[in-house]
Amino acid sequence: MSRKYKFHNKSALYFVSFATVNWMEVFTRQVYFNVLAESVDFCRSKKGMELYAYCFMPSHVHLLFRSSNEQPMELLRDFKKHTAKKLIEAIQNNPQESRKELLLWLFERAGKKKGNVSKYQFWQHNNQPIELWSEKVIKQKIDYIHKNPVALGFVTSPIDWKYSSARNFQDDHTVLQIDETGFLA
Repeated sequence: MSRKYKFHNKSALYFVSFATVNWMEVFTRQVYFNVLAESVDFCRSKKGMELYAYCFMPSHVHLLFRSSNEQPMELLRDFKKHTAKKLIEAIQNNPQESRKELLLWLFERAGKKKGNVSKYQFWQHNNQPIELWSEKVIKQKIDYIHKNPVALGFVTSPIDWKYSSARNFQDDHTVLQIDETGFLA
C-alpha cells in the first residue's frame, strides 16, 4: 500500500472512504443505515471521534473526522469491525431482506479469501485516509462528500440525501450530530 494512504499524523483531520466488499449495495434499508448512525454516535461519545462531515451511500461511506485521542487508525478499525458484526446480524435477522442468502454468501466468500477474517468479510480492507492540511482542501472534501449522492443520480440537491451532513450544514441534525470548527460552513 502506498505511503500516502496511511495515518501518519495522529492528530490530523482525515478524509476516508471505504466500501462494502464487491461494492454490494447493502445500505438500501433503514435498519442498516441505523446501524451506521448508531455506531458513529457511539464512536463520538466513547471513542473520541470528532465528526465534521459524512455521507452514507448504498455501497460505501465517506467520513471527515479526527481522533481526539490521536488513534485514527484504531478508531476506524474498531468502527468497521463493530459495524460489520452488527450489519451481518441485522441482515441475518431481517425477515424482509430478500437478498439475505446472496449477501451472506458473498460476505462469506470474501472472508474465505482473507486469512485474517474468521467467517464474513463485510468491508473492503482499504480506507484510503487522506490527511487534510488546509481550509481549502477541507472545503473541497466536504463539497465532494455532499455532492456524491447528486453525482450518482440519487438526488438533485445534496440536502435531499437523508444520510449526509449536507443536512447538518442546513441546521438539520435529525440523523447525526457533527462537530463544528467555525470555518467549515
